Amino acid sequence: MLRLFNAATDEEIKSGLTSDIYYLRTKSIIEAKGVDKEVVAEVTVGSLPEGWKWGVFCGLDEVINLYAGLPVDVYSLPEGTIFPSRDARGYRIPQMAIVGKYGSFVSVETATVGLICQASGVATAAARVKKAAGGKTVFAFGIRRMHPAIAPMLDRSAYIGGFEGVSGVMGAKLLGIPPSGTMPHPLILIFGKQEAAWSAFHEVVDPSVPRIALVDTICDEKFEAIRAAELLGERLDGVRLDTPGSRRGDFLEIVKEVRWELDLRGYRHVKIYVSGGLNESSVSKLAAGPVDGFGVGTSVSNAPTIDFSLDLVEVEGKPVSKRGKYGGRKQAWRCPQCHEWVVAPWGLSGGDCPSCRVPLEPMLRKVVENGVPVAGRETPSVIRERVLNELEFHSLE
Repeated sequence: MLRLFNAATDEEIKSGLTSDIYYLRTKSIIEAKGVDKEVVAEVTVGSLPEGWKWGVFCGLDEVINLYAGLPVDVYSLPEGTIFPSRDARGYRIPQMAIVGKYGSFVSVETATVGLICQASGVATAAARVKKAAGGKTVFAFGIRRMHPAIAPMLDRSAYIGGFEGVSGVMGAKLLGIPPSGTMPHPLILIFGKQEAAWSAFHEVVDPSVPRIALVDTICDEKFEAIRAAELLGERLDGVRLDTPGSRRGDFLEIVKEVRWELDLRGYRHVKIYVSGGLNESSVSKLAAGPVDGFGVGTSVSNAPTIDFSLDLVEVEGKPVSKRGKYGGRKQAWRCPQCHEWVVAPWGLSGGDCPSCRVPLEPMLRKVVENGVPVAGRETPSVIRERVLNELEFHSLE
């Protein structure tokens, strides 16, 4: 079969062809020797990247699809849960657990962590940017920097992390939302004149799409913004500044100048959007000014992965673990009021919150039973709402 793109198919992933070879060799050995055993494997993370104090758990939808049809049970945090790496006493918090014969899932062990490592990293970076934006609108523009095969995953993870929209056509389709975007610089360069490009966009593109003019291609942002407003008037929804770093100077001051000049001429309804190399830090600074929304790309799509690992903690009902890990199956408990976490052996109550003195809630819940998904599939919008609600309990520090 001629492979046009370097991407695995659904069948190749489920069959184990994307596994590290040593897991497939392990499967063949335990089957040949007849020593396949009932185990409990847990997913945990020792520490979070970039000094993050919390992460957003994402990618569970694909993990459930991966385990569909395998004779195992899967327990997991709800997707969109914000978690620290360790509980109040310093114990690793389990994000997932797989229960069954090891040979039943060893061939997809690599895929299991791979599906959540990158998705959770992207969702966490998005949630941090959303927090930094202070309630202002944020759109995901990062798929152009990554392999197109994972564009839908990147868009879904950014949306779950709190972004209002995504630029990717397929990502938006799978999310059930319209794709978001304005116009690229080549459109204006092809026409040669800004007004001609803005007019063509207005005449051709569906009226339901907001009229947001790109105003930094040829001339000064302030004067292009004024020209766009004078051309389209009440029909202009906003302007986007994608000023390159080499010309940016004080970006916030440029934005404030544009806002002043538009307001002075009666164009208060025209919103200002900014994009181009933005990250958590720059969004935080710009959010203090008259910016209505942000287009954020590479800093989120290229977010550091969260290094989840999957380790055996029980074999045939007996606690075991490799060096550096804690043996025995565990439950993660969380306070419903302050979101403090406590890890306890499976089957034992987590007790009351050390801070609030209210009963803790168990967070690992069964999502697959003997290969059959048992939890109702949540929509991305519901998962996103969970993230936004839980962000209220967390700061960026």
